[in-house]
Amino acid sequence: MNVRMNSTKIAVINGGHSAEAAVSRSSAKGVIEALRENYDSVTNIELDSKLATSLADCNPDVVFPILHGPPGEDGTLQGFLEILGYSYVGSDVHSSAFAMDKIVAKEVFRRVGLPVARQCVVSKADGIANAIDMITSELGENVVVKPACQGSAIGVTPIDNANQLRDGVSAAFEFDPRLLVEERIHGREITVGVIDTDTGTNPFPVIEITTPENSWYDFDHRYTPGLSEHLMPAELPDAQLIALQQIAVAAHQSLGCRDLSRADFIVTESDIYLLEVNTLPGMTPTSLYPDGARGYGLEFPELVKYLVDRAMKRKES
Repeated sequence: MNVRMNSTKIAVINGGHSAEAAVSRSSAKGVIEALRENYDSVTNIELDSKLATSLADCNPDVVFPILHGPPGEDGTLQGFLEILGYSYVGSDVHSSAFAMDKIVAKEVFRRVGLPVARQCVVSKADGIANAIDMITSELGENVVVKPACQGSAIGVTPIDNANQLRDGVSAAFEFDPRLLVEERIHGREITVGVIDTDTGTNPFPVIEITTPENSWYDFDHRYTPGLSEHLMPAELPDAQLIALQQIAVAAHQSLGCRDLSRADFIVTESDIYLLEVNTLPGMTPTSLYPDGARGYGLEFPELVKYLVDRAMKRKES
């Protein structure tokens, strides 16, 4: 039986020079395969100095960015695409920039009343000794150190005591001159994807991420098959499941996100803590967002087609 293919031309941008470039290429491979089930013209484009020429040669109707970390996820690429007049999947310049900067995003969450952990912000310009003094005086020694503008847990270090703090802060400053340092909360690692529809923003089922004992969902556990498990739906009380979905939708909307996002949480027996929102969640075989979409009722080829179709409607409107 002949399947009628869609003539929309799509460019999938991936790679680049960020610390997450390899993950980006892995995600893009699966996205391209899935898109080719429905579209005749899908072009793989590397994020490099020839990007404008590569896009002009392809002349896509829709650009599908599969990028993690700056400059693909922080609004830089989105602004470039808007200047050149391309319609693209995902959040616009401002919401991408807000979500990528953990410090800015948490301020937005706090202002709209979403539950977040206690924190302090330290700067490399003030020196490591001053940073450590500020952290210990405001939060104590049991903290999590995070570069402000990285993804995939790059540069993130959970700290148990003062002896680890200097190394953790020094390592994080290698990735970013500003750090978000939060109180360390021991709980269950939870994620909720959301998707925009013509009638509003809908949440996916709640997923719990489990890793082997004495480990956490760091870079290796995110992208190495077999090192983490996704439990969907998470085995939590109904009230917490509903609250998590509501917070994920509210976080997406508070940042002005578009099309898709994924919110990450730590959940204890009594409390929920919103950690961050990812505007371009991973699309690898081990990624959480495609799992949530399947639980919502969208298989991967349907999901990527849906996202392209939304971007195409924006172009035509």
